[in-house]
Amino acid sequence: MLFNSRLFILVFLPVALAGFLAAGRLGRRAAMAWLLAASLLFYAWWKPVFLLLLLLSIAVNFAVGRLILRHGGRVWLVAGLAFNLGLLGLFKYAGLFGLGGVFLPLGISFFTFQQVMYLVDTSRGGLGRVAFLDYACFIAFFPHLISGPIVRPSHILPQFAALRPWAGLRERLGLGAELFMLGLAKKLVLADGLARFAEPGFAAAARHDPLSLIEAWVALLAYGLQIYFDFSGYSDMAIGLARMFGIEFPVNFNSPYKAKTVSAFWQRWNITLSGFLRDYLYIPLGGNRHGEGRRIRNLMITMLLGGLWHGAAWRFLLWGGLHGGYLVLHGWAERVGLRIPARLGWALTLFCVLLAWVPFRADGFGAAMDFYRGLFGGNGIALPAIFVRMAPWLGHFVHAVPVLPYLGDARTLSLPQAVLFLALGWWIALCLPNTQEMTRTRRHVALAGSFAFSLQALFFAPAAVPFLYFQF
Repeated sequence: MLFNSRLFILVFLPVALAGFLAAGRLGRRAAMAWLLAASLLFYAWWKPVFLLLLLLSIAVNFAVGRLILRHGGRVWLVAGLAFNLGLLGLFKYAGLFGLGGVFLPLGISFFTFQQVMYLVDTSRGGLGRVAFLDYACFIAFFPHLISGPIVRPSHILPQFAALRPWAGLRERLGLGAELFMLGLAKKLVLADGLARFAEPGFAAAARHDPLSLIEAWVALLAYGLQIYFDFSGYSDMAIGLARMFGIEFPVNFNSPYKAKTVSAFWQRWNITLSGFLRDYLYIPLGGNRHGEGRRIRNLMITMLLGGLWHGAAWRFLLWGGLHGGYLVLHGWAERVGLRIPARLGWALTLFCVLLAWVPFRADGFGAAMDFYRGLFGGNGIALPAIFVRMAPWLGHFVHAVPVLPYLGDARTLSLPQAVLFLALGWWIALCLPNTQEMTRTRRHVALAGSFAFSLQALFFAPAAVPFLYFQF
């Protein structure tokens, strides 16, 4: 069940919220039981058989957590980590090593990391005894079950323990609905609209068709915005949904394309994943405490595994490796005292981030190389002949063609439409405050401006388009 589907918005969410409030009249535990039941139904709606896997994971990790509290030591922690990582490896990474035929359960990457944090924090003494109902809701709570954010147990478990379903209801419903609707607009209007300019170019590269420079750059700029608004929209919707039920999620997305360094980009993009990788992988590996060589090694391991977390494909490993290399170069620049002007640093960071999206999105290494060839002019520059006739001097620099075949719907006017859509998207991403920075008035204006478009996309689209991070 997708957040952007009619079934979720018109049926599941109202029923889940009404049942939660009704159960809240009977007390916190009744409300929590309803919330858990609704979350399990939400997960089972996709493929009921994998509900058993989720329940098994919850039961085993809760039991291991109790054993850690009772007996201490590293044995039970290691056993719990082996169970979680083994489960993740079996379902997600078997195909990477030629073992096909294993189906990927939805959300396994996210709920596995939640379990890992719980076991590690329990072993460190950061968590005490947790009630099973609270723990099960921490893992299965539907706003973050499928695609995050990856919420720390120390952040969310106390909220569940102190949950008061009717406290501040009017205010939290209003704010939660605003965030949800703004996120829905980002997904339905911007991300899904930009997809039609991104997909033809990457599909052409997958077929090894020659992309001209303009087609390649339009596709890349469109994909950079598509994943930006798709993920930003999902994050807003998840935060808004949790707020409706009285739970506050951390900010997971903070205008990453405004970052002036790659390090700052990772402090703004998928913030909860970045924090997890830093605190549960990079620092335990030694961080930067044992010299430059160890720092580089630890950083590259962290980013390569972070890339591989996104999917069992070598292209994700390449994407993580590129960002690891960027971070190493940034660290060196800081150590030698290299000063880069802020605007140049921003432009260079955005350029590097966009280049790294190519293997992330491409269908394979060969497709990525073909796409890069188009980006850097290896297949020439082409423009529709109508534009060359309007400005004959362009004929000295470009090849006139009837249409650009890999741009949108391959009509002559696809290029102007793409340019206008890209200009709007990049203006929103780079010049406007993000959802968390907006005042209440700004949010109301944004809602009023996007409501009709969202409504049209919701009711007239043939089917809900999955979020990109549903694939991870």
